[in-house]
Amino acid sequence: MKVVILAGGLGTRISEETSVRPKPMVEIGGKPLLWHVMRHYAHYGLKDFVICCGYKGEYIKEFFLNYRNLGSDFTIDLGSGEVNFHNPVDEDWKVTLIDTGADSMTGGRVRRARAAIGDSPFCLTYGDGVSNVPIDRLLEYHAEHGKWATVTAVRQPGRFGALGMSDDGVSVTGFREKGLDDGGHINGGFYVCEPEVFDLIEDDSTIWERDPMDKLVDQNQLAAFRHDDFWQCMDTLRDKSYLEEVWAQPDCPWRMVYEKASGQPREWIRTDIDHAQIPNRILTAV
Repeated sequence: MKVVILAGGLGTRISEETSVRPKPMVEIGGKPLLWHVMRHYAHYGLKDFVICCGYKGEYIKEFFLNYRNLGSDFTIDLGSGEVNFHNPVDEDWKVTLIDTGADSMTGGRVRRARAAIGDSPFCLTYGDGVSNVPIDRLLEYHAEHGKWATVTAVRQPGRFGALGMSDDGVSVTGFREKGLDDGGHINGGFYVCEPEVFDLIEDDSTIWERDPMDKLVDQNQLAAFRHDDFWQCMDTLRDKSYLEEVWAQPDCPWRMVYEKASGQPREWIRTDIDHAQIPNRILTAV
């Protein structure tokens, strides 16, 4: 299954960083936020990525073109040009980078990437938000409920619009503005989509979070996967500082990979989540 990541927005609310690079390339712990998102999915075996580029997309392309060179020790023969890598990076990812236009909206970017995505189910998320969403359970949930799309519903106070959900917590019934004291769930990204959603996107001006999702709601084709554990987007410098603080902690919730001391091999580990203590998210279908 392919993972589609929206990485083309302007990021105007964090212009101190995005004046020189796209928001998903702002670094947390010395690595772009986009890299953290990709590591998350790769931990669950999803390593085929489609990156929807736009604003300063060349920055993202250069990062991946140079990923192996800059991430490895090597010996180069300047005469022949031969390069021998001594400790090449271990990511076995396939990354497709698509220029989806400087001015396209989120839905338009997905539409432009359709040929690269194909006609199979796919994951979709944003390049500026991290979480410890259990992707394996998300995929199981989506398959069990059989809807065209599943959105991960997370809790976040303050400035976000909230999701309205059915009493059993399975279906999304609408969207509304969220008050400061409202404890409801919001759209946290980390979608799973069927190819039918492409027909809901009209053109480059389509905002995925509006007409397509409203149509999914009207047709009872949008499921909600509740995730009440860690989730955080990066919209402001305050968010960036917070994520830096969390990343520096030994129990960072979204850290799927721990790098041992210099010179030691990398080791895949799970996040510190006791799934038995998480409320049942595989709910009864409508």
